[in-house]
Parts: sequence; structure tokens; C-alpha cells
Amino acid sequence: MKTYRIAAIPGDGIGTEVISAGVEVLQAVAAQDGGFSVAVDHFDWGGEYYKAHGRMMPENGRDLIRRHDAILFGSAGHPEIPDHVTLWGLRLAICQPFDQYANVRPTRILPGIVPPLRHVNGPELDWVIVRENSEGEYAGVGGRVHQGSPLEAATDVTMFTRAGVERIMRFAFALARSRPRKLLTVVTKSNAQRHGMVLWDEIAAEVAREFPDVTWDKMLVDAMTMRMVIKPGSIDTIVATNLHADILSDLAAALAGSLGIAPTANLNPEGQFPSMFEPIHGSAFDIMGKGIANPIGTFWSIVMMLDHLGQPAAAARLMQAIERVTADKTFHTPDLGGSARTAEVTRAVIGALSGANALG
Repeated sequence: MKTYRIAAIPGDGIGTEVISAGVEVLQAVAAQDGGFSVAVDHFDWGGEYYKAHGRMMPENGRDLIRRHDAILFGSAGHPEIPDHVTLWGLRLAICQPFDQYANVRPTRILPGIVPPLRHVNGPELDWVIVRENSEGEYAGVGGRVHQGSPLEAATDVTMFTRAGVERIMRFAFALARSRPRKLLTVVTKSNAQRHGMVLWDEIAAEVAREFPDVTWDKMLVDAMTMRMVIKPGSIDTIVATNLHADILSDLAAALAGSLGIAPTANLNPEGQFPSMFEPIHGSAFDIMGKGIANPIGTFWSIVMMLDHLGQPAAAARLMQAIERVTADKTFHTPDLGGSARTAEVTRAVIGALSGANALG
């Protein structure tokens, strides 16, 4: 029997609650399947670790998780620590050195959830957003000089490399090819950003020639936000830069009903490093400890993890269980307009997995 080693990093805020729920569900999936098992190692890195040690994770943190098969991540963000410290000290400190350059964020309407875009111009949305996850606006290049003086200046330099753009474009075109509609939208802002984003556009056109069966178009990011709201049925697969896709995927999650249901896969497609899976909702300290965090985004992230690990049947069973539970408004947490608690949703999904009555 194959045993997968999973590194669980709850992080901050409700990350601790949803990752605990996610581990329960992951273990239930493995127990039901019988063909594989999971061994979960827990790492208490995050804001509280920073307050005790002056850093978000130990200096050898990446070495401790480098040999794991996958990483299950909660959130990074603490009200007592600047956001750039928490993000660069933990999440990006894992994503970038592990070359998790393809961030994949599916969005669709789950059963039982009434989205803001219901009945708008055709079919309900069913999208996948591919986010370049290693360079672009979040490359980390820049600095500050003359701090505290009238001459103070700060720069953040957006970096686009041919290698980085080519690989994310090929990934996105291949993903679009694998979906029934074979449709890709390349998001850009090359009218204003006339160097890096022009390179982005040029490489998109070059890579497109390798995928003649994929229909593609190009759209400015500001126009894309309007298209996502007014013509959602015209969209299928999207590829965008680190910053643009970060923003668009939050919009997509909101249009699907809630940030609480949205998953993410940070992929190293070549398998040289472990990939990382996480909900996109953040640490949400305002509801921490109340037991009402929506764990669906974490469960859906585990679906993506199982697919990545080569367990598509287990992934499909878990997705079916999730959909069975969201279809029953009894199990809608407050972000979806209900009153269910995290533990109730978790028990319901585990019950649906086992074939038991989800209401039991």
C-alpha cells in the first residue's frame, strides 16, 4: 500500500481550524479507499512561531518538508505582524524556492449555493484560473532608500522572463486543451505596461501555435473584470500574471458564492519539489475561534491534492461528498448565509464519503 507523507502547515487564524478539519477528511478518504494511506506531519509555523522566534518558520524549514509528497497549507497573516512579513516569511518562502510556478484555482457553482451571477447571460460559471506563481509583480525585486527622509523612495520591479512566461503559457494551453471547451483567455495589461506585458503577449502568441486546437483570446485585465460579471459563460480557462490572477481569482470566488469555498493548488508540475494545496480565504482573524469557518475550500484543495498524487478515484469520491453536503443548506456556514459550524460540515462530508446519511 502506498503511503503519502503530507506536511500540514495550519499557519494563522482560521487556518488552524480548517486544516484540522481537512486532515480528518483526508484520513477518512484514505481509510475508505484502502489502496493508499496518509502520514501527516504537523508544523506549527506562522505568526505565533514568529512571536516566539523572530521568524515565520525555522531556518531549515524547507528541508523539513522537502521530501514530503504534498503540503497542506492553511493561511498566513497575523494582525500583530506586518502582512509582507507573514507572506514572504512563510507562504512565498515555500512557493518560490520549491518552484511552485503554476497556481491553479478552479471556480464553479457548487450544488445548493446561490451565486450573485445566477441567470446572467447563459450558463453558470465554470472556470479555471491559472496564475503565474513565481515572478511577475511578486518577484520580490526592489527596495527602499532614504527611509524617513523627504527623499524616501520605494520600488517594486515586475520581472518577466522568457522561460517563466513560456512555461506558464504552455501549462495553461495544455490545461485548456484538456477541458471540453478548449478555450483560453490570456489576461494582459500591455497597453500601459509596454515592456514586460508586451513580452507576455508575444510569448502567448508563440505558444498558441503549438496548440492549434485551442481557441484563445486576449483581454486587458480591467476589461476582464467586467467580462467575468457580465458574460461569465464566455470564459473557461484563464491565464494571468501573479498579481492579476491573484485579484481575479478572489473576484471569481466571490461570484461563485464565497471565498470560503475556493481552493488553490501551487504546483511544481515537474515534481522536483512537493506541491502545496490551500484554501484562498486567508486567516480571517475576525472569526477565529468561533467554530464557523467554512472548510469547503480546504476540502476542495484536498481533491486537487489527491488528483495531483495520482488518486483520481479518491478525488472524485471526495468531490461528490462535498457536493452532496453543499446541496443541503443545513450545512451552509455563515459566509454562505447559513448557521452551520465547521465541525458539522466536516462530519457531514465524512458521512457522505462513507455513504451514511449526511444529516446523521
